[in-house]
Amino acid sequence: MVAAVAAGAFAAAAAGQTIQATSGESNDRHTDVTPLANAGDANAAMTTGGAAGVGGNARAGAPVLLQVAADPTDASAEAQKLTESAELTEERLEREAEERRKAAEEAARPKFVLPAQGVFSSGYGARWGGTHYGVDIANAIGTPIVSAADGTVIEAGPASGFGLWVRVQLDDGTIHVYGHMDSFSVQVGQRVKAGEQIAVIGNKGQSTGPHLHFEVHQGGQKVDPQAWLAARGVYL
Repeated sequence: MVAAVAAGAFAAAAAGQTIQATSGESNDRHTDVTPLANAGDANAAMTTGGAAGVGGNARAGAPVLLQVAADPTDASAEAQKLTESAELTEERLEREAEERRKAAEEAARPKFVLPAQGVFSSGYGARWGGTHYGVDIANAIGTPIVSAADGTVIEAGPASGFGLWVRVQLDDGTIHVYGHMDSFSVQVGQRVKAGEQIAVIGNKGQSTGPHLHFEVHQGGQKVDPQAWLAARGVYL
């Protein structure tokens, strides 16, 4: 019996030495391999989606899009630009409409008119032993006298025989003479249009009653104002 127990103990001791030797050999063969530290924790992090610097369900290494708040200053500036652009457009449209209106008025405006309203009292030609170089239109003192055509005032003031006169030169060189007026309202160098008031009828100078004396000088010659007006659709 004692012999049997001793034999068993010897066998167990031998087995222990063999296991240790085997373990030692294994360690010697794998000393260059470093075991994964906390491998269980790393696997858990991969499973749950946890990653360094990224929360929630983001995958490790995936790019993250960050929301950038809009700059209210930029939005305000853009709105201001749009408002200014709309205002400029409106101003341009209004200006163009005004230019069209003026162009239409200019096109419709008569280019030749009677120099005054009243009674045709004397014509061009022989009179009282001499020559009357104009036409007379009689009316009350203060009746408006207007330019018979577009032109530029070349004289305005006192004149021998006329008392006061105004002379207007047209663009083609023709000159209109207005005499015996009570007063005038234009000055030398002023541009006037057909129908624009330049004076009022008077009785100054060598006159037998209030009237306008109107002459037309063309090419250095005094021509019949009645015929000149009629050729342009204006009749006394």
